[in-house]
Amino acid sequence: MKMKSLDQQVSVSEQVTVDHLNELASCGVEVLVCNRPDQESAEQPLFSELCSAAKEYGIEAVHIPFTAGKMDASHCRQFAELLDSGKRIHAYCRTGNRASQLWAAAKDKLGMATDQGNSANKADLSPADSASQKTTLAKPSYDVVIVGAGSGGIAVSASLLKRKPGLRIALIDPSTEHFYQPGWTMVGGGIFDAAATRRETKTLIPHGATWIKQAVTAFSPEENKVILSDGKEIYYQQLVVTPGLKLNWSAIEGLPETLGKNGVTSNYRYDLAPYTWRLVQALKQGKAIFTQPPMPIKCAGAPQKALYLSADYWLKNGVLKNIDINFYNAGAVLFGVDAYVPALMSYIEKYHAKLHFTHTLTRIDGETKQAWFKTTDKEGKEKVVSTEFDMIHVCPPQCAPDFVRQSTLADAAGWLDVDQNTLQHKRYSNIWGLGDVMNTPNAKTMAAVRMQVPVVAQNITDVLHGKMPSVGYNGYGSCPLTVERGKVVLAEFAYGGKLVPSFPGWINNGTKPTRFAWFLKARMLPTVYWHGMLKGREFMASPKKIQP
Repeated sequence: MKMKSLDQQVSVSEQVTVDHLNELASCGVEVLVCNRPDQESAEQPLFSELCSAAKEYGIEAVHIPFTAGKMDASHCRQFAELLDSGKRIHAYCRTGNRASQLWAAAKDKLGMATDQGNSANKADLSPADSASQKTTLAKPSYDVVIVGAGSGGIAVSASLLKRKPGLRIALIDPSTEHFYQPGWTMVGGGIFDAAATRRETKTLIPHGATWIKQAVTAFSPEENKVILSDGKEIYYQQLVVTPGLKLNWSAIEGLPETLGKNGVTSNYRYDLAPYTWRLVQALKQGKAIFTQPPMPIKCAGAPQKALYLSADYWLKNGVLKNIDINFYNAGAVLFGVDAYVPALMSYIEKYHAKLHFTHTLTRIDGETKQAWFKTTDKEGKEKVVSTEFDMIHVCPPQCAPDFVRQSTLADAAGWLDVDQNTLQHKRYSNIWGLGDVMNTPNAKTMAAVRMQVPVVAQNITDVLHGKMPSVGYNGYGSCPLTVERGKVVLAEFAYGGKLVPSFPGWINNGTKPTRFAWFLKARMLPTVYWHGMLKGREFMASPKKIQP
């Protein structure tokens, strides 16, 4: 039987059978703990059968059953009493996950450290090793492992450490640079300098967290581990998956080869946003195209923001009358929340922009300045249309990162499969989602991540204390739509498109462009990001209790 030693007293495994009892006895096990309810699966032996057989080996059998994600204080108390006895314990469930979580929660209740060298993921023990209490080679193990040191990863590590100082947290990410991506639209509009949106990752890692500069290539949730690009394995008690999403540039034929030249640009890349601004300033006449791919994408308003800021510059410099602006949108509407459409349409009309709905960019040729779009005719038949351009701003199709999309953690569409309220994985109770990688039906924005972070931090803290997740995420997202230099439509909405304004109407009417919202976007939000969110400060983001 494959056993894992959590410390010198406790080991765990998947389902135990009568045939394993002799091996457990030879390992010195005195107490056998079952964390599975009877009849959880067809092949599972009844606890009473194991209990009777265990007596013949002098092993006491204790039943502390709970389903995944349903551990409560009473379970924690029972296991803590067993730990307090000092007896050699072996606990099991279907995979060992629940048993490991219960051990960690009980240790916390007793105020006992889960020392890294003795924690949940030591090398497997043979009976001889266990019986003689030989020292085994410890594998890297943490209380919380966070995949991704972007906005969500750094912020949630800071929030966790504020709630529970001393947690052993690992942030796994190979990137040495960190970016404030909402600022790139402003770079493309000539408002921000690109360098102001960049920091070194090492300067942002919270004190007390460990940064592992590797990429995760695979998950092994049954073994509570992730596999790194260098082949190493990192074990966890709780896992947060927040690697963002993948910008799929290669999904558009010819795009990777022409990006950054031939008038082809995108504010979705740090190095290209300054090129957008150069193109905008240089264009005096001709055709400008802005594209939006099928949803989901991060910051669904970003393709429009590029259009509005460019058109505003052309208007104020007297060349707008010479420029033919076109917005090609794979969707059927200008914006997904109806309340904000009238204000946006007023700017579409002001800038004389032409709208082309249900048009998806599929191919581009920078040398000849041609773009091809897939659409349907009035009879519903698919067709491809082409157009010339002098400048084109492309928003690429987007999907979950390959290592998530191809894992057992993903849903049928490839996104991380989580509960939309608790952000806990639907099948693995010690795995949590955060940010753009999830399948939650909210807008993929920085504002959404800012509201999700406290939810994940509090719910993990609850679980580590042997409690149920207590707070929920309401789907909040915000999209500050920069319709001109100096004015923003501050769109704020939750699940189902419900409007959830943060400010009273006399300060900011969210359905209309205001200078207050511009001040918020251009001056306040970058400061809130760098010095608030990434430091674990949850200003205007306190998590809400789950309603019974």
